Amino acid sequence: MVSRVPVVGVMGSGSVPHLELAAPLGRLIAELGAHLLTGGGSGVMTAVAEAFVNAGDRRGLSLGVLPGDWDTGRPPAGYPNPWVELVLRTHLSGRGEDGQGPGSRNAINVLSADRLVILPGGDGTRSEAQLAVRYGRPAISYGAAYAEVPEAADLAEVEEFLRCGR
Repeated sequence: MVSRVPVVGVMGSGSVPHLELAAPLGRLIAELGAHLLTGGGSGVMTAVAEAFVNAGDRRGLSLGVLPGDWDTGRPPAGYPNPWVELVLRTHLSGRGEDGQGPGSRNAINVLSADRLVILPGGDGTRSEAQLAVRYGRPAISYGAAYAEVPEAADLAEVEEFLRCGR
């Protein structure tokens, strides 16, 4: 019998990598045998995906849900980052302050993950935390305080949260 591989979504800054948080988290997700889902761009998305892919023997894939242009379907420059193994293209261009709008892929990110870990980020990241609450998705923040979701004190708490979903 085939068992489904869990999907862990990591949300965070599209410009600042926060390597001290993202790299250990990427390795942890690989060790847990899960798929990694990000927005496929720079910053945290690149840092966590690189650590995940380079973790060695792993079961899961690095998934990237990309923004796109409505008319062409093409993603913006920098998408996908080199560590995305399975590209999920959208025609949705909304990002940042438009993170909860109908033209944003953030709802796809949030709804596609079994569990979400939210790292430091800007308006788009906050919108993902808010969407996680709206849609009742299990989420925890790590390295950043978002009133919407509980905050993990350390990576051990993140691991406990991720293992709860198994």
